[in-house]
Amino acid sequence: MSGARTDVEAVAAANTALYDALERGDLDAMAEHWLAEDVSVVHPGWPVINGRGEVIRSYALIMANTEYIQFFLTDVEVSVLGDTALVTCTENILSGGPAEADGSAGPLVGGLVVATNVFRRAGDGGWKVWSHHGSPVLIDREDEDEDEDERGGDGGEGEDGGGLTGIG
Repeated sequence: MSGARTDVEAVAAANTALYDALERGDLDAMAEHWLAEDVSVVHPGWPVINGRGEVIRSYALIMANTEYIQFFLTDVEVSVLGDTALVTCTENILSGGPAEADGSAGPLVGGLVVATNVFRRAGDGGWKVWSHHGSPVLIDREDEDEDEDERGGDGGEGEDGGGLTGIG
């Protein structure tokens, strides 16, 4: 097995471990996957956040306000060039808020985010996140309406159709 293939596999594993830590709500584990300095993040709908302390704090806020989150990563592509790696993927996200007063599960919400994660090889040889950028996926409601019409549906059950709608 070549070194390049090993690097691709190592970066893919580091990317998976990052999302696993987020799903568990383990801030310490998540923080271990980031470089020690000069990092940045763009969460969907947020401005650019620079600096390790602020980046980790942003994840702490997300974790504190999200009762449940699960990522189903699709379209994962990994490229490695020297000590830098690029991962692009689609985050299919299922998240939920606090439990209902009767103890039942809170409402679940689905969303799509396209993400770019840039990794750098750290001094210990492991791969750490240098930057993460997530953008919400917009869907064209007209395409959905046409699909409904082809299947015999009414194309939106009273919705006006058309335009773009954000998910997430």
